[in-house]
Amino acid sequence: MKKLCVFTGSSSGVRPEYTAAARQLGLALAQQRIALVYGGARVGLMGMLADAALGAGGHVIGVMPEALIAKEVAHRGLSELKVVKSMHERKALMAEISDGFVAMPGGFGTLDELFEILTWAQLGFHRKPCGLLNAHGYFDSLLDFVAHSVAEGFVRKEHAAMLAVASSAPALLEMLASYQPPIVEKWIERAET
Repeated sequence: MKKLCVFTGSSSGVRPEYTAAARQLGLALAQQRIALVYGGARVGLMGMLADAALGAGGHVIGVMPEALIAKEVAHRGLSELKVVKSMHERKALMAEISDGFVAMPGGFGTLDELFEILTWAQLGFHRKPCGLLNAHGYFDSLLDFVAHSVAEGFVRKEHAAMLAVASSAPALLEMLASYQPPIVEKWIERAET
């Protein structure tokens, strides 16, 4: 894995464990020479993640829509900042240039990005690993809901298993490195969407 995309909050949340997890992941990525791809902000967990990777000599690529740069939330010290026109373009570019995906604590935007990329994996549009860095059990309720969706027949067990989950960055990175995607029958081709 050369580039890992991380979805996380532009807020820091209320628990120090969230900021510690962001710093731990940024450091681990730099140490393993995996470039960080993220939303490009200097604020919240996003900024802490980027600063930790940069501080350890890592390569950090931000992808941000023009409108957010105009609001002055862009991190100006990144290795690369790619400017796009829309949130849709942002997600598409992040998906294209990344070799895997991780969600950390965050809000609606983080969940939107996670479930879109996981849905693309379910449909067979990509075979890249997806994971959750479950800092301080942040995603426990979400994981319960995924299990409920499996039990109720809306998500296949093999699709739910596509999501690697760990509470520490080193453990999650190890899981992503050994990921073997399931054989997924495509329902449609990507061009049909």
